[in-house]
Amino acid sequence: MKRKPKFVLPTKYILLILTCVCVLAMLLSFTLNISGGPLNSAAGYVFIPMQRGINAVGGWISEKSDSLKQLNDVMKENEELKRKVDELTTELNTLTLEQYELENLRDLFELDQKYPSYEKIAANVIGKVSGNWFSNFTIDKGSNDGIEVDMNVIAGSGLVGIVTDVGPNYSTISSIINDTNKVSGMVTTTSDNLVVSGSLQSMSERMVIEFSDLNDSDGEVAVGDPVVTSYISDKYQQGILIGYISSIEMDSNNLTKSGTITPAVDFEHIQEVLVIRNKKQQTKE
Repeated sequence: MKRKPKFVLPTKYILLILTCVCVLAMLLSFTLNISGGPLNSAAGYVFIPMQRGINAVGGWISEKSDSLKQLNDVMKENEELKRKVDELTTELNTLTLEQYELENLRDLFELDQKYPSYEKIAANVIGKVSGNWFSNFTIDKGSNDGIEVDMNVIAGSGLVGIVTDVGPNYSTISSIINDTNKVSGMVTTTSDNLVVSGSLQSMSERMVIEFSDLNDSDGEVAVGDPVVTSYISDKYQQGILIGYISSIEMDSNNLTKSGTITPAVDFEHIQEVLVIRNKKQQTKE
């Protein structure tokens, strides 16, 4: 025999009935001015916990609302700080670049004052061959600016190279570290002549170039002596600093010496140069 299903009143109806009872009790209390008795006690048992719960929920919601407002304020402040940091970073980068350019211009000015007898024009490097070294590079001045082939180029503390090709608004420079370049040099302390040869391999290995044919019979030339362009050079103006002797050794013929020179110019970082507009041939004439 099947049991009849037990009747279960849904929860929502129970809640509705209790609500109605509570409302009815409140109405009776206010209408009949009942201030005590079991009805008032029952109301206290029912409404006081409800009030506490409502107050707790309200307090939690208020706290979360305040926290959310504070979070929004912090996020806005953070965005404002980020914007200010970006502005300051940009300003700092600009000032750093301007300071770097100013230092380069100051170096060029000092170099210009070092060789006052030559007329010069400043130029910026706009291209170079691949690799770490400025063995061949291009500047932004050309024939329209009076640049000609075989004009000497200086930067940093001394000789960079020579102009090998000229266009209307550009020129190509071959530096003294290039394997194909040779420069007649002179040791300033003894006036002995030698031949300076470019060497990219030596630059890569020891950051030096090479010299040969030094006739130092008295043995007076020493490491650290400055080497400048010689008066007997057919293309380079006299007295431009090439570098400093870094090593010396006697050749197998026991007559001449060879060795290495540390260049006066940083051939890894060249941005601006000075082109000497006086050519050696013109100076001779």
